[in-house]
Amino acid sequence: MGFADQRFTVNLSILFTELPLLRRPAAAAEAGFGAVELWWPWVDSPVPPRSELDALRTAIEDAGVRLTGLNFYAGQLPGPDRGALSVPGEESARFRANVEVAAGFAESLGCRALNALYGNRVDGVDPAEQDALALENLVLAARAADRIGAVLLIEALNRPESPRYPLVSAPAAAGVVDRVNAATGLDNARFLMDLYHLAMNGEDLPAVIDRFADRTGHVQIADSPGRGAPGTGSLPLEDLLDRLRKAGYDGRVGLEYKPGDGPSAKAFDWLPQEAR
Repeated sequence: MGFADQRFTVNLSILFTELPLLRRPAAAAEAGFGAVELWWPWVDSPVPPRSELDALRTAIEDAGVRLTGLNFYAGQLPGPDRGALSVPGEESARFRANVEVAAGFAESLGCRALNALYGNRVDGVDPAEQDALALENLVLAARAADRIGAVLLIEALNRPESPRYPLVSAPAAAGVVDRVNAATGLDNARFLMDLYHLAMNGEDLPAVIDRFADRTGHVQIADSPGRGAPGTGSLPLEDLLDRLRKAGYDGRVGLEYKPGDGPSAKAFDWLPQEAR
């Protein structure tokens, strides 16, 4: 087994960012990939003009790639924010306004995975209040995802880089998955297992895989330390992905790493062309 036995999707919000957004799908296709994923591209607008949605849809279709994952609105990302759905007031309202827009855009491209970042803790707000708001908004998102035949992804990040984010372990994120599924009865919430974030948290990655593979809806990778391409750090990513396969995960693996100093097209030397 190994990398050649996986199906990859390229995250266009961290790779090919030296190019304008509308040129990135074609660049991924030129690098040999047939699938891409995105954070919400309009960080200041949960409801962008239809012309901008149409332009991105056309760019993806014209490139001949498939959109396999999309984040809901998550605030300034990259930047200080880590989601909006648990943040009271304007940010929560912006997340709600985005839910149907993101789901509709995903449906138009056959995308069947929507990622909802939880949001940072807010000074002066009771964490229990934020958690109640989060569950309310995640239920709305799960129902929207269900209407288009998609899964709702809930991601653990890492504490060193996201100290105010409450979901900084696999059990914490999986616990939210279970609460959302219990609240909706839809069973379409799933864990997004990002091996880089979990490694940064010092988690036992083989044990996480064995425990949570059956609740995992998507996997993302970067090497650690450094968040670079496989082979730039110390994670045994081939072995971990093989373990995931053996544990029953048969979905795509998102490439969500920094390309380094060169152009993104040069950041895939670790992966044979025929495996892309």
